[in-house]
Amino acid sequence: MPSYRSLLRVPEFTPLLLGAAAKTAAQTVGGLALGTLVFRATGSPLLSALSMFGSSLAQVLGATFLLSGADRLPPRTALTAIALVSAAGTAVQALPGLPAGALLTVVLLLGLAASLGGGVRWGLLNEILPKDGYLPGRSLFNMMSGLMQIAGFATGGALLAALSPRACLLLAAALYLTAALALRLGLTARPPRAAGRPSPSETWRTNAELWSSRPRRLTYLGLWLPNGMVVGCESLYVSYAPHAAGALFACGALGMFAGDVTVGRLLPAAVRARLATPLLLLLATPYLLFAAHPPVPVAAVCVTVASAGFGASLVQQEQLMRLTPDTMAGQALGLHSAGMLTLQGVSATAAGALAQLTSPAAATTAMAAGSVCVTLALATAARRTPVPPAAEPAPERSPS
Repeated sequence: MPSYRSLLRVPEFTPLLLGAAAKTAAQTVGGLALGTLVFRATGSPLLSALSMFGSSLAQVLGATFLLSGADRLPPRTALTAIALVSAAGTAVQALPGLPAGALLTVVLLLGLAASLGGGVRWGLLNEILPKDGYLPGRSLFNMMSGLMQIAGFATGGALLAALSPRACLLLAAALYLTAALALRLGLTARPPRAAGRPSPSETWRTNAELWSSRPRRLTYLGLWLPNGMVVGCESLYVSYAPHAAGALFACGALGMFAGDVTVGRLLPAAVRARLATPLLLLLATPYLLFAAHPPVPVAAVCVTVASAGFGASLVQQEQLMRLTPDTMAGQALGLHSAGMLTLQGVSATAAGALAQLTSPAAATTAMAAGSVCVTLALATAARRTPVPPAAEPAPERSPS
């Protein structure tokens, strides 16, 4: 397996990583600012959760109509355009006097624009790295994302104590512009990976082919459902601890970082392949302690330990790539990303609605219990499913 240092020497890898880092920093600072702005204005856990995670709901539209563009658009152009649209939309959210409904509309529109981003980005990563480089490459991206979330939520929490949420939104817009600049200047003008023009019909055809395989279906459900329900727990941090939400998000990012390092670099392949279900159970189980309404320090420990379970997604993505031909890799990874974000948005909405009726602690416990049940059901179904041979490999690519 390639080392992290060797990956950083691959042309285009570092600019892609830096662009993603700036985007993640923008999302964390902007999301925390927007969630705080909406909660202060409305006092609603549901609207606060929707403002932070509602853009994920638009991913289902992107997965339905736009996802064929993941393999049929020039990657540099697509990624740069998405970052510029995100910058513009975040700046609009900073305008004073916008009602909560208008803010949420912008959130959904930005989610629709971003629905292509995961497929384009991860398809390009799969293209520029050697065949055995995707998992350590994605691990490095996840580690970077964890560090940026730690820094972004900690910095965002400190900035919100000193500045207004609207000022923090303008900072997030500037970070999106930085991402656009890094991608435009650092990536080369590669052609699309697949022939033809993107269209809804092509999106539906390829999605149907991806979904036709039972092992792929179970892999997708494992990537979407347990993860999404735990993000529903995360969406309640602001309403659970309004003055310490940034600290809880930072602890979650720290745990995710530790999980990605362990799964991506420290575990041998034979061990790693058996850990998807245990890691998914780890992801949800600590949140069951929220039933006791723990104080913030105890909640922070629970969040940190649980978030190490996000490393399960690396194991599952490795399995997905083994089951998928290279010509569909971008859309396959885009479907994973769009479906995951959609379920995160749905779960955040459900968690916020449940918290509105009960309490943030009760809703967190319920979402965690649901994640545990889904994980056990999917593990049982997977044991009864024959494992097919890996997808036909494409000719070996050069790392450059």
